[in-house]
Amino acid sequence: MYFCYVLKNLLEHINATTDLRQLSARELPQLAKELRQFIIEIVATKEGHLGASLGVVELTIALHYVFNTPDDLLIWDVGHQAYGHKILTGRKSEFHTNRQHKGLSGFPKRDESAYDAFGTGHSSTSISAALGMAIASQLKGENRQHIAVIGDASIASGMAFEGLNHAGVTTANLLVVLNDNAIGIDPSVGALKQYLTNVKKGTQKQDNIFEALNFEYSGPIDGHDMVALLTELERLKTIDGPKFLHIITTKGKGLKQAETDQVKYHAPGKFDATTGDLISKNNESLPPKYQDVFGLTLVELAKANKKIVGITPAMPTGSSLKYMMDEIPERAFDVGIAEQHAVTMAAGMATQGLIPFCNIYSTFLQRAYDQIIHDVALQNLPVIFCIDRAGLVGEDGATHHGVFDLAYLRCIPNLIIVAPRNEMELRNIMYTAQKGLQHPIAIRYPRGRGVTPDWKSAFEAIKIGTGVQLEHGDDLAVLSLGAISNTVSKAIDGLNCAHYDMRFVKPLDEPLLHTIFKTYSTLITIEDGVISGGFGSAILEFAATHNYKNDVKVKGVPDSFIEHGSVNTLYETLELDHFHLKQFISDLIQKKGTP
Repeated sequence: MYFCYVLKNLLEHINATTDLRQLSARELPQLAKELRQFIIEIVATKEGHLGASLGVVELTIALHYVFNTPDDLLIWDVGHQAYGHKILTGRKSEFHTNRQHKGLSGFPKRDESAYDAFGTGHSSTSISAALGMAIASQLKGENRQHIAVIGDASIASGMAFEGLNHAGVTTANLLVVLNDNAIGIDPSVGALKQYLTNVKKGTQKQDNIFEALNFEYSGPIDGHDMVALLTELERLKTIDGPKFLHIITTKGKGLKQAETDQVKYHAPGKFDATTGDLISKNNESLPPKYQDVFGLTLVELAKANKKIVGITPAMPTGSSLKYMMDEIPERAFDVGIAEQHAVTMAAGMATQGLIPFCNIYSTFLQRAYDQIIHDVALQNLPVIFCIDRAGLVGEDGATHHGVFDLAYLRCIPNLIIVAPRNEMELRNIMYTAQKGLQHPIAIRYPRGRGVTPDWKSAFEAIKIGTGVQLEHGDDLAVLSLGAISNTVSKAIDGLNCAHYDMRFVKPLDEPLLHTIFKTYSTLITIEDGVISGGFGSAILEFAATHNYKNDVKVKGVPDSFIEHGSVNTLYETLELDHFHLKQFISDLIQKKGTP
C-alpha cells in the first residue's frame, strides 16, 4: 500500500490546509516523509534552520489536520520549527526564497500569511500571545481553538511561566503543546529540563507541575507517532479550558547527521541533501569571527584573573562562551533562555567582587532592559556586557538585527558604551574592562568575521572615552563608530577626507570633538545602528550644547524595521556599503568645492 502512496506524490497537491484535510489519516505518514525530504532538499542549498523543523514534521501535519487553521489560531514559539508549517500553508512554491532578500521570512510573520497568527523570532512569547487571543475570543463570543507550540528550552524562560501562571486561573480555550527534544540551539539546561527528563523516564515522584498550574495535562507521547498525535489532539479539542500536551521528539529527525549533531545542524549552512554531509568552507586564511575572539580572549583573561566569570543566556556556542565552559567550567554559566536573570545574576556577582562578562546578543539584550537600568546601572556595578551580533545580522531579519542598542543604552547613566573597530581593539577593551573599572560597560561588536587574521597581539589598555584619528584630510571629516569604520576606510580611499574612529559613544571624546568641529565645516557621522537616538544623535547633541554651526550629515539605519537578506545586500540597500558611501562623500566634497 505504501508503494501506491509514493506514486501519488501527496505534497505536490497540497497548497492549503483544506487540501491536507482531504487526505485520509493513513496517508499522513507518507506526507510526513515527503515534507521532511522537501525541507532537507531546499535547506541544503538555500541554508536556514534545519533541525527544529525536521523534528516537528508529524506534529505540524497533525495540528493542521485536526484543527481548522487559519480560523483556529496556531502560534509557533520562536519560529525555528515553522518551515513545514509554511510549506503546508500555501508557500511551498516560494519556499526556495526562504530568508533571502524580498523572499519569505525565516520566521512566522503576520503580513506574510493568514496562517501566521503571530509574528515570532524571540523565544517564550507564544503562551502569552495565544492566551491573549483566547481571552479575546471569549469576550467576542467566538468558538475558536488557540494552540501554542513551545520547546523545552523556551518554556523554561520567565515569560513562558508568567503566561502559564495566568492561563491556569482562566477558562480560556488554550492548548499548549510542549515539543520536548531536550535542546534549543544548545542543549537545554536547568532544573525544569531535569524535571522533564524524569517525566520521560517515568522516575518523576513530585506532583505534575503543569497539573499544579491547573492545566489538563496529557503525555508524554511520541511526537513522531502520527496515530497517537491525531488521537490525542482530537480528544483535547473537545476539552474546555487550558490544556497541556507533552510530546517527545528528536531534533533533526530523518537526517542521520542532524540527529547525531543537533547543535551543528540547528542551522548547518549548505550540505549534501543525499548524504547529509556539510559542504566545507576553506576558512583557514580568513580572519576569525568576532565571537571567537571574544571567547578565546575571555579564556586568556580568566586564566590570569580568578575573579572573572562568564555568563550567557542559552547561547554558549553562538557566543563562543563554550571555550570557557570547556576549560574553566566552574566559572562559566549557561543560564538558559533567561536574559533578565543573566543580567541581575551578573549584578549580584559584581557586588561580591567578581568580574562578570555577560555575553548577550544585541537583539536579546532588549529583553533585559529594566535589569540593565535598575539592577546594574543604578547601582553602578561594574558588569561587562559583551554585546554580540550588533548591527545588521542578515537572513534572520527584523527580529534579530542588533541596530537599537546604541540608542536604548545611550540614555542610561553610569554606563560606558564602546564599539571596537577590529579584533585587536575588542581584545584590548576586554582587557581594559577587567582591570578595576568602576562603572558598567557595554562592548558591542558585529556578527561574522573581522579584518585582522593575525589578531593575537599583546594586550594594551585603552583610555576610556578616547577616539583616534585614522586618516588625515582637508575637505571634510568622517566620524565613525565600531566595525563600520573599516567600510569607511575603504570608502574614502583616494579622497582628501579625514577619518576619526570615535570608539566610545559614551563618554564621548569631547576634547577630540572640539578639535574636529573647529577644523572642519562639514562632518559626516556613520554608524550601523538606528539614526534616531544613536551615535549621530550624540554628535548633534554635542554640537548643539556647544553652539557649533557646522554642517553635520548623519548616516545610519533609518527609522524603519529592516527586513531579511544577506548582510552585504542589506548594507547596499541602505547605502551603507563602501561604494555608496564613497559616492555620498565624493558628492559632498564636490559641492563643498563649488563656489
